[in-house]
Amino acid sequence: MAVEPAARLAARLRFRHLQLLLALQQGGSLRAAAQAMHLTQPALSKALGEIEAAFGVPLFERTARGIVPTERGRIALDGAALLLAQLGHLQHEVVAAAPAPVLRVGAPPFVAHGILPAVLARLAAGEPPLQVALLEERVPLLLQALAAGEVDALVTSYPAQMPQDLGPELAYEKLFDAEFHVIAPPGHPLAGQRRVGWAALAEARWVMPAPSSMMRRLLEERFRRAGAALPQPQVESTSPVTNIELVAQGLGLGVVPASTLKLALMQGRVSRLAVTPAIPPNPVALVWRAGPRNPRVDALRAALQHRR
Repeated sequence: MAVEPAARLAARLRFRHLQLLLALQQGGSLRAAAQAMHLTQPALSKALGEIEAAFGVPLFERTARGIVPTERGRIALDGAALLLAQLGHLQHEVVAAAPAPVLRVGAPPFVAHGILPAVLARLAAGEPPLQVALLEERVPLLLQALAAGEVDALVTSYPAQMPQDLGPELAYEKLFDAEFHVIAPPGHPLAGQRRVGWAALAEARWVMPAPSSMMRRLLEERFRRAGAALPQPQVESTSPVTNIELVAQGLGLGVVPASTLKLALMQGRVSRLAVTPAIPPNPVALVWRAGPRNPRVDALRAALQHRR
């Protein structure tokens, strides 16, 4: 029976080899990597030869100034970093005082606040119950964390085209469209109008999402299409919940997801503006690394589907 390439590679490589690859990348030379790994240069050079023989391709290019990874070497380095990160998570779960499967999930703040609480409660009540480590961050940083193996999956808005430089291939499944509304403090002059255009919004004070956030990009696109300049923000804040409170205090207009707005509207602390044209909905998806099935990600998908 022929030996599968993955099985052959697993038989020849050790985790120590993966550490060596990363040490070479970080040090930029055999000498620096040997010092970091507490090896002699000949021993490290021999180990690198064994690693490259296992892969069957050169992973580093030797130059007068040191060594640099080849194109295939960069792929190997991404995989080495991911495998070592996963090994660290495995060690943490194995030695935990109360062993329980740990789902590491990332989400932008508006999903974490408005969508995930009920989903995570369902996971905690499942069998076996899942322990959850939640990372709240902006979407670009979440994608980087997923590619690096720091989280198992994301529940996030996602760009129309996934970045191509994230290393491991990502898979995603659309869950729903998130709606966003422009809000104003009670008694704001625009609050009573039947139609509010983007030119009028450009003249107002604003509590803006962070510059690199998806909601900020949605706003910028709306103002650009209306031929209006983006207003200078009075305050910039990443959290939709915080932004609702800032708007309620009269610091300016804001844009927030519908999922975080219901209570504030019911209490009359903010007003929703009748903006025309409205901000288009943005898709929210479950995103994970392609490859072998992860039962924790399957459990998250089931809990999200139950929410629909």
